[in-house]
Amino acid sequence: MTMHKTVDVSVDAMIEDLRTLVETESPSRDLDSLAVSAKVVAAVIENRLGGRALLVESEAGPHVHWSADGDPRVLILGHHDTVFPLGTLERRPFAVEDGRATGPGVFDMLGGLVQAIHGLALLDDRSGVEILVTADEEVGSRSSRALIEERALACGAVLVFEGAADGGGLKTGRKGCGTFQVSIAGRASHAGLEPAAGVNALIEAAHQVLDIAALGRPDIGTTVTPTVASAGTLDNVVPAEATVVVDVRVESAAETERIEAAFAALAPHLDEAEITVQGGIGRPPMPEAASAELFAVARQLLPHLEGKAVGGGSDGNFTAALGVPTLDGLGAVGGGAHADHEYLEIDAMAERAHLVAGLVRAIQKA
Repeated sequence: MTMHKTVDVSVDAMIEDLRTLVETESPSRDLDSLAVSAKVVAAVIENRLGGRALLVESEAGPHVHWSADGDPRVLILGHHDTVFPLGTLERRPFAVEDGRATGPGVFDMLGGLVQAIHGLALLDDRSGVEILVTADEEVGSRSSRALIEERALACGAVLVFEGAADGGGLKTGRKGCGTFQVSIAGRASHAGLEPAAGVNALIEAAHQVLDIAALGRPDIGTTVTPTVASAGTLDNVVPAEATVVVDVRVESAAETERIEAAFAALAPHLDEAEITVQGGIGRPPMPEAASAELFAVARQLLPHLEGKAVGGGSDGNFTAALGVPTLDGLGAVGGGAHADHEYLEIDAMAERAHLVAGLVRAIQKA
């Protein structure tokens, strides 16, 4: 199997579409901005592929859904929300220099959307292709998960356009991930006059942080990392409240069960302290078995491609957990996701667009 390159993509046109998307700021949870962004994404899709892209309203903002004629065969999956607050563009405008595009969201994941759209534009036959671009991936996909799962099951194959792994590799496996918040209720008292009359929520939180960190099993891929803590009001008051936020990553369903059970079983060390736990592992693990078939096709098209299992989660976790073949990391080659140095490698854009076209052709013929 080889890549068809009789018709090439215009990198200049891809860069202009990328500029359009980046210059339409789209912070997660900013409903007004996401409404504008969804319309811009829909317009880019319609301009390059024809047809009509529908806006699917949700409490998190509009999702964009486009489909070609024919029975569903493959779902192109992405998101248009970004992690950067309004005003980031003014400080860090879109730019192309020294072979790289920079600006908020170029790598995660607006560049991937552009490559997917232009790759599909290479196809004379787009039958069975669907595109779903969601508005809330960066904040957990709570409003879009049911739609993602519905369309994945209907299509039977999913290509996810999150940024590539280091060196341009595809993401063949992902850890399950989630966030827990542990809230501690104690009792305030004067820290100087009667400290023993209080129940120190900060001390209880310190005990809990050590207990929680001990749940990690890095040897089998489980990381449990306390990341944010808060407690206290004034320097002369025994803290009555404290919170600890914890990031969790797991590689198996068994570890999901173990960790969730362990958080549910957390017990206070101090008399009269109370503990409340919220959250869970919202994205199930994406096993490498889910990507094996599609990755083999990708390697036939581009033999130099590598596959990597990574710790971060994406909407591909949901589709893989359903047993739907899922290949991730098909988006931009670059780096710096969620950071000021985020960038996209211009030279890789055309090759990735052709990879999209080749994968879709193979799925259509299967």
